[in-house]
Amino acid sequence: MTTSIKPRVRDAVRQFNKHVLNPAMMAVAGRRFWYASVIEHTGRNSGRRYATPVVAVPVPDGIVVPLPYGTGVDWLRNVLAAGSATIRCKGRTYHVVRPQVVDAASVDPQLPAARRRAFHAFDVDSFAKFALA
Repeated sequence: MTTSIKPRVRDAVRQFNKHVLNPAMMAVAGRRFWYASVIEHTGRNSGRRYATPVVAVPVPDGIVVPLPYGTGVDWLRNVLAAGSATIRCKGRTYHVVRPQVVDAASVDPQLPAARRRAFHAFDVDSFAKFALA
């Protein structure tokens, strides 16, 4: 019986990022010259407001966010339930609506080449896609 270590490593990295890296990242995420953005969302059960650092890429028909940890992450579940969110990206604030999960193949043609290569290197196979309000 073989067990893939990749999901375990990915989950360990996700936990580290959630509890250690993300709080530090919030100090600079969303700023004009920083790669990370911030998605502000409302908890689907608590109603509490949250802010989570993500990588957001403006594309011609909205904004896409890679999902390197899959579709079960809390921020995505909250945004899908609410139907909207706010994204701070490169010093600008966007109100986004109609969130949907799409596969990488549908987003790849819209991505800058460097971003596309990075997302492929990390085996990102799905994205959250948003329309601008």
